[in-house]
Parts: sequence; C-alpha cells; structure tokens
Amino acid sequence: MDGVINLNLKQLAFAYVFVLLLLLIVKHKGISREKEIIIASVRMTLQLILTGYVLVYIFGNPNPLSTIALMAVMEIFAIYTIIKRSKLPLSSALKKIISFSMAAGTITTIFYFLIVVVNINPWYDPQYFIPIGGMLVGNSMTGISLGISRLVDGMHQQKHLVEAALMLGATPKKAAKEIVDSAFDSAIVPTINSMLGMGIVFLPGMMTGQILSGTSPLIAIKYQIAIMLGIMGSVALTVILVVQLGYKTFFNHESQLIIED
Repeated sequence: MDGVINLNLKQLAFAYVFVLLLLLIVKHKGISREKEIIIASVRMTLQLILTGYVLVYIFGNPNPLSTIALMAVMEIFAIYTIIKRSKLPLSSALKKIISFSMAAGTITTIFYFLIVVVNINPWYDPQYFIPIGGMLVGNSMTGISLGISRLVDGMHQQKHLVEAALMLGATPKKAAKEIVDSAFDSAIVPTINSMLGMGIVFLPGMMTGQILSGTSPLIAIKYQIAIMLGIMGSVALTVILVVQLGYKTFFNHESQLIIED
C-alpha cells in the first residue's frame, strides 16, 4: 500500500537498542532480570516471525479448518498460561472450570462479534477472525488470571469468615458472595481503566496499526470502539463464568467448605 514505510532489517535492529537500555538500567540498579529480559526478547522475536509466516500462508489460503485450528491453539495456550502461571493451589475441578470458561466465553464472543458486529463473509475469513480472536482471547486470559487469583486467595484468606457464615445458616453462594464479587471486580478493572484513558492518554495498538498501514483514522476509530466493547464483553463473560462456577469447587455436596492445600 502506498505511504506505508516497510522496516528493513537494519531499521528493525535499531529497535533492539531499547533492550540494551533496559539491560543497562537493571544492571545498574542491581536487579537480577538480565537473563529474563534476553529470553523474553528472543522468544518474542522468534514467536512473531513464526506467526508472521503462518499468517501469510493462512491469509493466502483461507480455509475454515486452518482458521479454527489456529484459534484452538490460541485457546489451549491461553488456558495453559493461566494454569501454569498461577502461584496459588488450583484443584483439578477448578482447572476444568477455567478451561470451560475461557473456551465458552471467548468463542461465544468471537462468533457474535464477527458475524453480527463486523458481518464478515465468509465467517472464517482469517484476516478478521485471527487478529480479532487473538485480542479477545488475550484480554480474557488476563481477566481470568486476575479473577481466579483473587477468588482462590480470598477463599483461603477468608476461610474463617466463610465457615462462620455457613454455621449461621448461609448457603455457599451467600457465604462466598463478597469474595466472588471482589474477584469479578478486580478482573474487569484493568479493562475499564484502559477504556477510560483510550484516545486521550494513549492510542491503542489496533488503531495505531491501522493508521500506520494507511487506514483512515475515522475508520480505525470505529473498529477500535467496536473491538474494545467486544473485549469488555469477552472479559465480563469469561470472568463471570469462572468465578460463579469456580467458588463451588471449594464446597462439597453437603455445603461444607473444603480447602485443598
């Protein structure tokens, strides 16, 4: 497209100066993050290069099976990341709920957004399906991570309050209500804060990318508004599923609290 500046390898190499800058800062501060920064930078580069070649092939050969397969990989990796990075004890039942909530919430939102909002044809058009699906999955992954962390932490730290409520005749739903509500609230706050600063404090990545590729700012703005509303919906749906179903794993069939260490 005319007007688009294509970065050559030399220009791209200059961007790695920022990695060196960060390495110098952490070394000067005595923060042991050098290895982590290098690994993250190399991994990010290799992953994006590989993704680029995969997307070139998929975009050039649109097929429902390849589109669905790539989205399935995204979902699996997101679920794996949520479970793997959790530093709190997760029961097998809670892991299943995380998987179900992530898949059900994001898939529902993706298909609604693409078919009803964007109205793409065919429905599996990878040019829209993959990048939009990736944004919804990525943000939902962050939301579930925050929500499940607050839920598990709250159930452990407020165990005595939940048990006291149960002894007074409260149902598990009522006994865990404040913890569940707090978990949901903490998970959606980052999305709300992002929306509050968007357009004034910063230009979001999707909008910036479209503008740099030559798209009219007005068209980019409409897409950005739509995708942010889609992200909000996806995060809300996935998180409400995981917290509303997740708290039940801390109780047995007799409504007694069970905390797995």
